[in-house]
Amino acid sequence: MTAMIGARVPRREDERLLTGRGRYLDDLDLPDALAAAFLRSPNAHARILSIDASEARALPGVVAVYTGADLAEIQKPLAPKVLHPRLKDFPRLPMPPEELHYVGEPLAVVVASSRYVAEDALELIDVDYEVLPAIASTAAALAPGAPLAHSGAEDNVAVHLLQRAGDADEALRSAPHTLSEEFYVMRGGGHSMEARAVAARYEPATGQLTIWDNTQSPHYARQQLSLIYDMAEDDIRVIAPPDVGGGFGPKAQFYGEEVVIPWVAKKLRRPVKWIEDRQENFVSTMMERSQTHRISVGFTGDGLLLAVKDVIEHDQGAYCAGLQVPSITTSTVPGPYKIPNIHTELRACYTNMVPTSSVRGAGRPQAVFAMERMMDRIASHLGLDPAEVRARNLIQADEFPYKVGIMFRDGSPLTYDSGDFPALLSGTLSRLGYAEARSEQEKLRAEGRYVGIGLACYVEGCGLGPYEGARVRLTNTGRILVTLAAAPQGQGYETVYAQIASDALGLDMDYIQVVTGDTSRIPFGQGTFASRITATAGPAVLEAASLMRDRLAETAAQVLGGDPSDVSFVGDLACLGGSEEKSVSLLDLARVANIGKHGITLPQGIRAGLETSSYFAPERAAYASGAHAALVEVDPETGGVTILRYVIGHDCGNVINPLLVDGQVLGGFAHGIGNAMYEEPVYDAEGQPQAASYLDYALVSATEVPDAELFHIQTPSPLNPLGAKGAGEGGTIPAPAAIANAVEDALRPLRARVTRAPVTPARIVEAIYGSDLLSEGP
Repeated sequence: MTAMIGARVPRREDERLLTGRGRYLDDLDLPDALAAAFLRSPNAHARILSIDASEARALPGVVAVYTGADLAEIQKPLAPKVLHPRLKDFPRLPMPPEELHYVGEPLAVVVASSRYVAEDALELIDVDYEVLPAIASTAAALAPGAPLAHSGAEDNVAVHLLQRAGDADEALRSAPHTLSEEFYVMRGGGHSMEARAVAARYEPATGQLTIWDNTQSPHYARQQLSLIYDMAEDDIRVIAPPDVGGGFGPKAQFYGEEVVIPWVAKKLRRPVKWIEDRQENFVSTMMERSQTHRISVGFTGDGLLLAVKDVIEHDQGAYCAGLQVPSITTSTVPGPYKIPNIHTELRACYTNMVPTSSVRGAGRPQAVFAMERMMDRIASHLGLDPAEVRARNLIQADEFPYKVGIMFRDGSPLTYDSGDFPALLSGTLSRLGYAEARSEQEKLRAEGRYVGIGLACYVEGCGLGPYEGARVRLTNTGRILVTLAAAPQGQGYETVYAQIASDALGLDMDYIQVVTGDTSRIPFGQGTFASRITATAGPAVLEAASLMRDRLAETAAQVLGGDPSDVSFVGDLACLGGSEEKSVSLLDLARVANIGKHGITLPQGIRAGLETSSYFAPERAAYASGAHAALVEVDPETGGVTILRYVIGHDCGNVINPLLVDGQVLGGFAHGIGNAMYEEPVYDAEGQPQAASYLDYALVSATEVPDAELFHIQTPSPLNPLGAKGAGEGGTIPAPAAIANAVEDALRPLRARVTRAPVTPARIVEAIYGSDLLSEGP
């Protein structure tokens, strides 16, 4: 049989998605279901003095209105995902009854016969607010005498953490050369096609609560609901639909609406459904990215790095949904470079804006932006080529495993498992035609054109624990069913894990089905986030399917009177010695071992139940890596940027399905271009969102995303039997840095400096005119 691991197999999911038959949560038809709508705070920081919902309750079609004060039994804190003993945490309640901390925070819910009626009823709820001072940036949060984002807090600092390797301060003092700069990276959102959504139904006869939730982490949602409702996990079933229109990180978090909707369904004994609309998505779904980096580097006259010190301000938003993002940032700063002295210092600050958490890249784009911008600054300072400065500092292919000297967010020492950073950089430069591009750049500058080249390298921690699992079962239809806890958002799980199972079973993919994201089908799981599933669920599928192959061979050998080692598969037949004349079908094996004959003893040697399972727990994180190169032209009059060429070098270990990995990387690249050049959810000084629709928020489309040349190298991870690493975020992570470096390189004759992302036309013009050199020409 042809090996399926490594094959370019089209996604099974594509047919239904491309023909309009995708199954999204909003397509869920629950008979007799009610619709819910949430009243959200119009203020960034306010105290609720009173709520009068009497007119709303009297509106025809309204079934119930609940405020935070009505939810006392479920007003329990939504636990942050990643904590730290020093974190000053403020409880994030499902619907706060007293104080609100950002525009968009829910304070009441209307349940009605339709969403239209529910929305009309929201307008009839009268709320008296005491508006409080708000914080809308980390600079404001840390300013002396700043208002408090949370009343009664000591200050606005959520946590202050340091990581050190060597003595960066001393190395900076003694370094032959030092440079310092301040960089800022904006907020940004996930912007899934289908926004967040929850539906729920309670069965009084069984006491079971069934919840449909387009979450990335159904088992995590069930665990949280079990604690808040004080119910057994087995009485809560969470189903993530097969199609959710993307997740990108925000859907991996747990929100108050996920608590309120099932509770309302249980209380009313009616199914209830809530679909977040786009306006809600802009103000209430978690965002990411906003960080300020004050970074210093020390280096020799040859450009060799001696030290890096990065002091980071992270916008945590109104609550701490987890410290994973800033923790990842601090450990991503060193990148692929040998740096003997490292100091990363984090101040995560509370602000009165929607909480921040992971969005594709999860803290890494910010760190890469700061470090890669400084690599270009080093080259400029010394009069060296930026590619050469990078090459001189790269960890070499024979230096793995490489201990960086600080800790990663999973609690293990930051140790790169494998890679070939020089090959990634040289391959990227070669495909760009770097030397020729530099030569052409000089000619174009002489013609008055501003063309620049930007490079960016990165390392991405992925394949995180604690574990992921898989169940493999021969069904009574004679097909193999592979069940995963993880819920997909477009990665092609139904295809990829069938490929892995196919190789492990020695069975054609046509006889293998993959199902995902249902807590009733598999008891334990973590979820899809952090580019982790191929490196965790993949090995679990491989092991469970290998065990199933042994079970099938053993059962077939008993039926056919042979040795299990002589059993192989042809189609759906288990054949002895490769002969179809001496074979038994998978359906018949299921009848023998799974069904049997009622009241009759199983044949001798037949073990009941053709089902296997496996849970894989990685020793520590794996590390993917890559290099990007951008060739751009800038119009100094308008600030417009045209991307002329873009090359992506990518290493995610062994590639299971090259076709789908290409799609993941290029999709991530589109997201990265948005982060680099367009997307920014602006807030004013009072914490009011100024970009709450696509009229003001520039989400990229196919028109803005250029073609990119993509190539892969494969350095297998030694940490899992597939040798796999993550692939979902590599296209996103270095793109802002590569574009910023290219733009600054293009404007080098004007001595314009790029310090903020996104690199918008307005910022480019501001940088040029700030340099006061536009009239001098290139």
